[in-house]
Amino acid sequence: MILLGVAAAFLVGSIPFGIVVGRGFFGIDLRAQGSGNIGAANAFRALPKWAAALVLVGDALKGYVPTALALHFGAGPWGSVAIALAAILGHNYSLFLRGRGGKGVATGLGALIALSWLAALGCIGVWVVAVLLTGYASLGSLLLNLAQPLALWIVTREPAFAAFGSVAFVLALWRHRENVDRLLHGRENALFKRHTAH
Repeated sequence: MILLGVAAAFLVGSIPFGIVVGRGFFGIDLRAQGSGNIGAANAFRALPKWAAALVLVGDALKGYVPTALALHFGAGPWGSVAIALAAILGHNYSLFLRGRGGKGVATGLGALIALSWLAALGCIGVWVVAVLLTGYASLGSLLLNLAQPLALWIVTREPAFAAFGSVAFVLALWRHRENVDRLLHGRENALFKRHTAH
């Protein structure tokens, strides 16, 4: 039963909402815009804000729904975590995009909300502060994921959930490796331009 849930979560995670919204509403392929990523951050740059929000919600639901259903139907902590990670991997390596995909941040956030909304709230706070201070969504996303294991452990004391946070961080770090390189060399795309006083 868990294996069926993992397969279903991977399939759901594979739905590329960024492509669906971009092409369906505007004839825009996000892979040819900005950073080339299909996620909400690049959608925020290339599409109207309401469309980017739609991408964000869609991607988050891909993580939330399978994980919430797994918890509800008694998959247990480790089974639910396996299903949550399958949804993230589906987004990262989409069946519908020949194994290509996004970075899994919004999908992972959806899964995190299902595991613990309180831990998710704390991690979202980390993202907001990081992005407001630096302007870089990628840095905020990495710090959000870095905060997950500790936040989940503090709130839930569930080893499986803390393990989810750790694996999700490793996946996010791997998918953001080019962003990390650009951040280190001052070439990263900013989500918005910060205004500094002169």
